[in-house]
Amino acid sequence: MQGEFEMSMMGELSFFLGLQVKQSKEGIFVCQTKYCNDILKKFEMKACKASATPMSTNCYLDSDEAGPEVDQTKYRGLIGSLLYLKTSRPDIMFVVCHCARFQSCPKESHLKAAKKS
Repeated sequence: MQGEFEMSMMGELSFFLGLQVKQSKEGIFVCQTKYCNDILKKFEMKACKASATPMSTNCYLDSDEAGPEVDQTKYRGLIGSLLYLKTSRPDIMFVVCHCARFQSCPKESHLKAAKKS
């Protein structure tokens, strides 16, 4: 009985593993709006325009040997954040997984594609 009382003192569940949980009479709704906004802020993309489609399926992204290199740590951080986000956003799954292949030596073209997702 004591455990039940302690749980009720915590209040309604509002966040769980980066997911926003909204409870109402209609049901329980889960979204990642706050997580998305945190990613945009962390990677300095708050002023970017939204894109209707992340990447065309016929787009070719290669190793781009001659392209300028980008910070590997920052690129991996972005890819890691997007990999977590893709679990609830299947529309970005293709581009995130495609960009994840270039984590060992990311170029500017890879970063642009990842940011477009």
